[in-house]
Amino acid sequence: MNKDVMGVQEVSPEYELVAENPAVPVGYKQTEVGVIPEDWETKTLGSALRKGRLGGNYPNQGTASDYPLMKMGNLGRGYFDVSKQEYICGGVIPDEQHRLRYSDVVFNTRNTLDLVGKIAIWRDELPIAYYNSNLMRLEFDKDVVASNEYANYALNTTGSITRLRALATGTTSVAAIYTRDLLDFAFIVPPKPEQKAIATALSDVDALLEELDRLIAKKRDIKQAAMQQLLTGETRLPGFEGEWITVRASDIGHFRGGNGFPTRFQGCSSGAYPFLKVSDMNNAGNDTFIEKANHHIDEPVRKQIGAAIFPSGTIIFAKVGAAIFLERKKILTMPSCIDNNMTGYVLDSDTVDVRFIHYALLRKNLGDLVATTALPSLSGAVLASIELTIPPLEEQVSIATVLSDMDTEIHALEQRRSKTAELKQCMMQELLTGRTRLV
Repeated sequence: MNKDVMGVQEVSPEYELVAENPAVPVGYKQTEVGVIPEDWETKTLGSALRKGRLGGNYPNQGTASDYPLMKMGNLGRGYFDVSKQEYICGGVIPDEQHRLRYSDVVFNTRNTLDLVGKIAIWRDELPIAYYNSNLMRLEFDKDVVASNEYANYALNTTGSITRLRALATGTTSVAAIYTRDLLDFAFIVPPKPEQKAIATALSDVDALLEELDRLIAKKRDIKQAAMQQLLTGETRLPGFEGEWITVRASDIGHFRGGNGFPTRFQGCSSGAYPFLKVSDMNNAGNDTFIEKANHHIDEPVRKQIGAAIFPSGTIIFAKVGAAIFLERKKILTMPSCIDNNMTGYVLDSDTVDVRFIHYALLRKNLGDLVATTALPSLSGAVLASIELTIPPLEEQVSIATVLSDMDTEIHALEQRRSKTAELKQCMMQELLTGRTRLV
């Protein structure tokens, strides 16, 4: 592995992949789990395990106690997610047999039909944690499986996930994989030296992903601190000394609601105007600026339904329903129409910079302004009264440029992480089927 100028390691050339040969080549054999090298084996999970141990049936709660409890919702594909935690109820002392230790591989015996059978490895995400009775710790025979890391990777390939899911019985919402079926599950077992090499290669990529995650988190924290300092005037950029003023939102622009969008006009992929719905704000590429829309209309349709045209630079957001609380605020990049669940904030470009005001609005929780009615909503009067503190236009532009440059850097890191994650999936497919050999 080599380090780049940012100190983050790149994947070594020795791990580059080769194209798949659809035929069974010389030196390979067909098995019940696919084509593998002749010197590899398939084994049942039962023959590779020393034991499987279910967790405890502990009463649990959302408020913190001394004992965090890992449940089925904490398992991802190959990793634990501890962003949401539950805890063993106070006064209950868990069995030490159910305490998670570093590198424990844990299997999800019950979940929905799509999610049952997830397998993850514990990396001491918390200083102490236990697991409940819907999870089973898999303890492998070291004479068969070289490491828990290899087992975690091997059981999380696309093929393994598909075949594990096929073992599930039950309904869409409640399904289980029973121990007797799990023990008969076949997975690929190369010679132990090759298992170790595969695990090392994939662990290197995981280390890169973790380092990128830390770097992205650090850059986001730096940006949040910069927003706090620059958008309040707490810190001034060099060369700026002008006075900041407090204005109402209606002093620098106006709010306008969107229009109804009859179903018969929806679904066109091209046209003079994008017609945006609340769901369009989730589209890939629409992180800050609206670049993609699911619906378009032409001028005759626009006139027929009486849809207003919102100019490029309008800031749009949800004004009705639970979507308000998602606090998504986007900037139009071209003249567009929006539906009646949204509002557009059209700014006076001679007075303010749209990017500066967008950053300022990102610090405002519009959900706090919602009318207390059965259906959450934002009124025009409430929006108009929002107070914003702004510097002279030139300083607004400079502040927005600094923050935008930070966003660009974070976005580049996120793209790099996404590509690295895709590479890891390709490597797993190649290395864990023997298409590419490391030893």
